Amino acid sequence: MTLRTLILLRHAKAETPGEVPDFDRSLTERGTSDADAAGAWLVDERLHPDLVICSPAKRTRQTWQAASVALAQGDRAHGAPEVHYADQLYYGGRTEVFDLLHAVPETTRTILLVGHNPTVSEVSALLIPDDQWDGLAVELKTAGLAVHTSEAPWSEAQPKGMRLSRRHTARG
Repeated sequence: MTLRTLILLRHAKAETPGEVPDFDRSLTERGTSDADAAGAWLVDERLHPDLVICSPAKRTRQTWQAASVALAQGDRAHGAPEVHYADQLYYGGRTEVFDLLHAVPETTRTILLVGHNPTVSEVSALLIPDDQWDGLAVELKTAGLAVHTSEAPWSEAQPKGMRLSRRHTARG
């Protein structure tokens, strides 16, 4: 069977809400540095996404942009992944994440999903099988990554169906 990998990435540190609408909040300087560090970690861990599914909000797009630069610089052997911006990652919740996963072609081996809390943390917690659940802290901090794996096809992605293989909080 084919091993499939789902990498969940919470967007990096964004500016404090104020006069700017939530959708248009930018990353802070620290956030950009942390997002770059997330990309470098992916290179170090040899995690190369074939597909990126990203929320269209400004801070998630900027997180992906900074991570993608680090990925491109650190790993020239792999081509750039296909990128989809999905409104469901901003306006929806965990159900919409599973719907997005179910629509991914079975030939895709590694997905990087860039989104928001609480959804990315909830999805990570939901994916962990009972035999692995042992009081794990599952809330992802800004620029936090959770890597889940399974041999099941994307169309069968479901709660308790992907083992948590690694977690990391990127700091630049």
